[in-house]
Amino acid sequence: MTAVNEPTSAQAGAAQRRRTVLVRVAHEVRPFRRHIVGVAALELLSTPLLLLTPIPLKIAVDSVLGDQGVPGYIDAILPGWLASTDARLLMFAAALQVLIVVIAELREVSVYVLRTSAGERMTTQFRARLFRHVQRLSLAFHDRRGTADSIYRIQWDAPSIQWITLYGFISICSALITLAAMAVVVVRIDTQLALVSLAVIPPLYLVIRQYNARMRPRYHDMKEADSDALEVVQEVLTAFRVVKAFGREDLEERRFVEKSREQVRRKVRLSFQEGLFGLLVNTATAVGTGAVLLLGVRGVQSERLSLGEFLVVTTYLAQLYGPLKVISKELADMQSSLASVERAMELLDEAPDVVDPPHGRQLSSARGDIEFRDVSFAYESKPVFEHLTFVVAAGTSLGIAGPTGVGKTTLVSLLPRLFDVTAGAVLIDGVDIRDYRLADLRNQFSIVLQDSVLFSTSIAENIRYGRPDASIADVIRAAEAANIHDVVAAFDDGYDTVVGERGMRLSGGERQRVGLARAFVRDAPILILDEPTSALDTATEHSVVEAMQRLMGGRTTLLIAHRTSTLQHCDQLLTLEPVS
Repeated sequence: MTAVNEPTSAQAGAAQRRRTVLVRVAHEVRPFRRHIVGVAALELLSTPLLLLTPIPLKIAVDSVLGDQGVPGYIDAILPGWLASTDARLLMFAAALQVLIVVIAELREVSVYVLRTSAGERMTTQFRARLFRHVQRLSLAFHDRRGTADSIYRIQWDAPSIQWITLYGFISICSALITLAAMAVVVVRIDTQLALVSLAVIPPLYLVIRQYNARMRPRYHDMKEADSDALEVVQEVLTAFRVVKAFGREDLEERRFVEKSREQVRRKVRLSFQEGLFGLLVNTATAVGTGAVLLLGVRGVQSERLSLGEFLVVTTYLAQLYGPLKVISKELADMQSSLASVERAMELLDEAPDVVDPPHGRQLSSARGDIEFRDVSFAYESKPVFEHLTFVVAAGTSLGIAGPTGVGKTTLVSLLPRLFDVTAGAVLIDGVDIRDYRLADLRNQFSIVLQDSVLFSTSIAENIRYGRPDASIADVIRAAEAANIHDVVAAFDDGYDTVVGERGMRLSGGERQRVGLARAFVRDAPILILDEPTSALDTATEHSVVEAMQRLMGGRTTLLIAHRTSTLQHCDQLLTLEPVS
């Protein structure tokens, strides 16, 4: 009994997921509803234009070449002087043909421009929402998932939201209306031909339903393969110096090719199934066309139909099967778009590990008293430290030492809530940091890392990154305090010098001093220094230490270092040991 019900349950679950995704898409695109309505209205205009398309041909064949009158709905609006001679009637038919084509082309241009404008803005808004959410996810999420998958979902999956709404959904609705209009017209001309031509719809419906059920998960798998290939590229280009230093270009190329081949295999399988689907659709419409051709010619021979009516029917038949093909194609394409939107929605569904309290306390400027009260922390169920208790008074410094991997960086990351404690509490000025507003809490810290991360912009912009409203005078004072001003002044562009990706146009010591200048400009009451001199030579270290001691003055400081000489000026020393 269970085995029988499983497919039904699976299908019901898939249908529910589709409905949920579509509802969420509708919510996302609500700000663009006017644009969507505009595109839909222009799309619907194609139906009357298609209905008018064969009319000039019918007039020319039946009324100019033949002896039948002008169709009644045309005769009602046609001035008598135009219908008085065959020449004038032919000129009218030709002019009507041109008018229909011009209006149709104007409609196409309008749809294209409106779709592009609305679609790109829609995608940009959705990407921005994804990007904003990704930045608020925890470090644990990014460590676990990696950056390439998130990049792929933001850059390549997000645009599917416009393909679903502005292309797929509207095109399907427009095609359905056109199909219904064409069916009514063909029925009015000849019921027998209409029934024969519409007989292909039930088998096409079954084919489309089966195709959609099978293809959605396969498109999802293909997106995963694309993301895996991108991950290799992102990793290699990020660590390009390491790859070249170890001569591993060939290995990384093989890794990329292996991922890409899997991507190709999945796309080839999809293309085969897409091609087979297209073959079935076109075969069904070809059978319908052949049957109508056979019965229509016999109808003309038996004088049940005029030649003009037969030409109109065959023209409408092509336009009848056109919407059928559009519906089939768009429903097939929407499976790929729905798979992409599902992946983007999955990213939005990732809950941040660290969240703002509902009614967080404001914190404009902390005194700087820090207390770790019986703190324990585990990373992915692996304990890093347990029952840790210590106090750092405002304006004093704490040196943190311990073997590599013991959790020194993790410890200081708890203060700005990059992670949350597993147990216990971290307090600033006697208040649990989880009670403060997150933005206010993080404004209390200046952080200098082991390898200062710079952005691909000017030196001035990198220095004022922690305080964007800082003046150029503030930037120069900070650079002087960090012992980097003379170096910057020697560059041709001075503070406007662009440092390149991750600041690689600067040396390690220069990057570190720019990082210190950034901390000076930030001027926060609590300072975190995470092994700021570990990769520097002795001369550069002396310059950095001098600037660092200047920066520490009057601030609560937590300094991580391996060298005891770096920690000798600290007021307290905390040595971490591995959890047994």
